[in-house]
Amino acid sequence: MGCSRANVRYPLMLTILGFAMIATFLVLIMMKKMSPIAALVLIPALFCVFVGKGAHLGDYVIEGVTSLAPTAAMLMFAIVYFGVMIDVGLFDPIVRGILKFAKADPMRIVVGTAVLAAIVSLDGDGSTTFMITVSAMYPLYKRLKMSLVVMTGVAAMANGVMNTLPWGGPTARAATALKLDASDIFVPMIPALLVGLLFVFVLSYVLGLRERKRLGVLTLDEVLEPQEAETVLVGAGGSGSGDDKVSMTKSTGGAGSGTDAEDTDDDFRGLDPNRDTLRPRLYWFNALLTVSLLTAMIMEWLPIPVLFLLGAALALTVNFPRIPDQRARLAAHADNVLNVSGMVFAAAVFTGVLQGTGMVDSMAKWMVDVIPEGMGPHMALVTGLLSLPLTYFMSNDGFYFGVLPVLAEAGAAHGVSPLEMARASLVGQPLHMSSPLVPAVYVLVGMAKVEFGDHTKFVVKWAAATCLVILAAGILFGII
Repeated sequence: MGCSRANVRYPLMLTILGFAMIATFLVLIMMKKMSPIAALVLIPALFCVFVGKGAHLGDYVIEGVTSLAPTAAMLMFAIVYFGVMIDVGLFDPIVRGILKFAKADPMRIVVGTAVLAAIVSLDGDGSTTFMITVSAMYPLYKRLKMSLVVMTGVAAMANGVMNTLPWGGPTARAATALKLDASDIFVPMIPALLVGLLFVFVLSYVLGLRERKRLGVLTLDEVLEPQEAETVLVGAGGSGSGDDKVSMTKSTGGAGSGTDAEDTDDDFRGLDPNRDTLRPRLYWFNALLTVSLLTAMIMEWLPIPVLFLLGAALALTVNFPRIPDQRARLAAHADNVLNVSGMVFAAAVFTGVLQGTGMVDSMAKWMVDVIPEGMGPHMALVTGLLSLPLTYFMSNDGFYFGVLPVLAEAGAAHGVSPLEMARASLVGQPLHMSSPLVPAVYVLVGMAKVEFGDHTKFVVKWAAATCLVILAAGILFGII
């Protein structure tokens, strides 16, 4: 009898410790008591001991590192590849287009960030989206002293909505887990997802108005003209803009006039039309190489890490034939590579302990068990609501392959079709993209020089609202 009670209590203990571990991690990084890398390593190690499985910590970590190693490799070479493409000027036309639309109006800049992130998200890869979006928009946010967490939050939410594309991952996982056709899941969801994307754009507009009120309306003239040495920002009565006229010098490395040490022109180098790394004669080669790379990624001709490894090697060799130039490009992007890959391997400890100790399974089963019997006919709604916390606290693989089949089985017993369950399971993706277990988010905050805790505090409420809007639209349209 005592043995049977122990067996009941132990999963409950795992559930409590699992939630406690996640809560401890989030609280510590949001209060900036620990860095994300340290928290991702030390907190799960401590809880692994609490569970009584400290002796297996090494196995869990190695298993986690092994599972995430391809992701870390992909991110490392993707950062190098897109870093080189940014250096050689492939994305300068995108920057020009966004700047032409946005000028120096904070509202337009924030909306432009959301639009750019949504467009680039069509490739289905969050890391790529964040690298391109931040590279294009960061200099403008920095120079106008706009809130960088607004940029990261808007980009993450737009990408989260677009992450539901069939080649983005979650839809394919849901289809595989429930043995359905991905197009049958995704196509009917398009109206609800468009409503969610529209909500992100409206939210961007509101956040942009808030920034405009704080900074004032500015104009940015000829920011990309090669012959111009300076760009003048003229204030229009902004309360937080300080001087009415601010001079901005574009240089290849020196500090700009009127800027402090933290605000050097290195931050604005991405817009410098005279930088030494530009390769205008190779523009169409680089464009074709990038399109080919993205096509191969979507068509799954080779594993994504292999594609980016080959792409980075080819891009470096063609654009910078001299070995010292290649070393200089690698050194220029080494900081981002180290930060992101280090964060991914640290996250491997967190996920390894969560899965290895059985905490994830216990948490998922507990959440399924606490659903009242009367909610059976509404399991699609329940699944949509559960997708918010579950896809935030666990990987997409864990949710779609571990939890969704159990929820779908419960729904089927009450006449809810697997297609409805699969569509409802996609609702949480805008919040999922800011999860500490998503490697791409570290690319976003790392390149934007934003604390992960600050990003989390800002984005969670807005991302959750976006998820609920998609869920409500799905119910209204009869999709879910």
